[in-house]
Formats: sequence, C-alpha cells, structure tokens
Amino acid sequence: MIIGSVGREPELRYTPNGAPVVNFDVAVVSHTWQTLDGERKEKTEWFNIVAWGRLAEICKTHLSRGNQVYIEGRLQTRSWEDETGKKLFRTEIVARDMKLLGERRQDADYDFDDLDDDSGI
Repeated sequence: MIIGSVGREPELRYTPNGAPVVNFDVAVVSHTWQTLDGERKEKTEWFNIVAWGRLAEICKTHLSRGNQVYIEGRLQTRSWEDETGKKLFRTEIVARDMKLLGERRQDADYDFDDLDDDSGI
C-alpha cells in the first residue's frame, strides 16, 4: 500500500490478445528531516505501477500527473535482456486497487521532469 503523487500521465496499451494494461509512476515522500541550520529536507521514493483490465482503463481515465492517489497491490520483479544482451530488472507494484485521494496539486513539491525515462516500460 502506498499513498503518493502520480509522476507522469498513465500510458495505456493493449496486449496482442486485447487486454488493457497501464503503466505510471507514483512519488512517495518516505522521510523528512530538518538539518542543523533549520532547512527542511525530504527523501522521495518512486514506484512503478502496473494495472490490468478494467482497473487499467479507470487509471487512464481518472489519473493525471500530480494527482494524489492510494495504490494497493503486490510487488513483482521482471527481468529481460536489452538489445546488447545485458540483463535488466524492474520491480513494480501490480495494482489491485486504486483510490483518487484529492484534486490535482498545482504546487506539487516533486520535480516530475527528473523522472528517469529509461525505466524499461
């Protein structure tokens, strides 16, 4: 279970047999602290989310970058080889439940443009 902000617009695709699947990322502030000089710091963790079937279509329709969202699901690690033969791994949350928690935050604290687009999706 995680609660965080959607980091990029959900990308909906269909498998060859027509099953909908959506991918998106969620940013979760995992730790906050104050430095000795009083500056507030945050550590943000990024989670790769995958949803299938009707939930995939709901995520695509109702989620946008910046939305606060609750995701519940299971962890899954996939592996594959890239074009050079290097083995790559990706751990993701396969969602079984999603709840939109609030309106889109225009003043989000996260820099979503820094998200690594080489994530293998």
